[in-house]
Amino acid sequence: MIRKKKIKNLKLLTKKKPEKGLLLRVKKTGGRGSSGRITSRHIGGGARKLIRLVDFKQTKKDISAEVIAIEYDPNRTAFLALLNYEDNEKRYIICPHGLKIGDKVITTDKKIEAKIGNRLKIKNIPEGTMIYNIELEPEKGGKIVRSAGSSATILSYDAGYANVKMPSSEIRKIPGECFASIGSVSNPEYRFIRWEKAGKSRRKGKRPHVRGTAMNPCDHPHGGGEGRQPIGLKYPKTPQGKHALGVKTRNKKKWTSKLIIQRRIKKKRK
Repeated sequence: MIRKKKIKNLKLLTKKKPEKGLLLRVKKTGGRGSSGRITSRHIGGGARKLIRLVDFKQTKKDISAEVIAIEYDPNRTAFLALLNYEDNEKRYIICPHGLKIGDKVITTDKKIEAKIGNRLKIKNIPEGTMIYNIELEPEKGGKIVRSAGSSATILSYDAGYANVKMPSSEIRKIPGECFASIGSVSNPEYRFIRWEKAGKSRRKGKRPHVRGTAMNPCDHPHGGGEGRQPIGLKYPKTPQGKHALGVKTRNKKKWTSKLIIQRRIKKKRK
């Protein structure tokens, strides 16, 4: 297996320090909850990094903004675009692929050109357009399709809802009054990155993922035995003793289930 490092293409980024007024320092938890016990495994350590305050709602409507910088964000896979509004307020947004410094973007309720970076109501966006940072409820801010290279596609409209195909191939209804940004998320080459060595993951705050069979019986249902042993169970289990594979985890009573038209198509393993 080739372990040669392959890094991000950072040539498009602006050589400047992040906007000081849009930074926030958040204390690390190490995967521990309020009781001090580990609730999320394999988290800890990592290089210090500041949180960038990203505007997922983009509430400044009908005010044009100019892109003055495209920056790296250590907390997400996508790049960020720094906008300077006409009233000189600056905000970060998730940068779409193809957006350049000097471009103008706007958020509006009106039916205007579906240009990359503009944020419109879904009912005002033409069918077949790629969108990202999509709201699920009006005025609640973008919740889905925010990772590098991802985008959803508007298929059709019906009774106040838009049928949208998600990156996972799931097709679901989204209210036409919800906002979405035009284009696809920046940095599509992120999926080709190779991190070269374990130390790179440790700097990102990811601790080693140990096999259950290598543990003691008190630590994992798969643990115990002399040497290399099979798990000795009918089916694989989680550390908590529940089914690990082939179990549906979605809550049947979840209110958004009625909005799903077609579940995602699972890709067959080669």
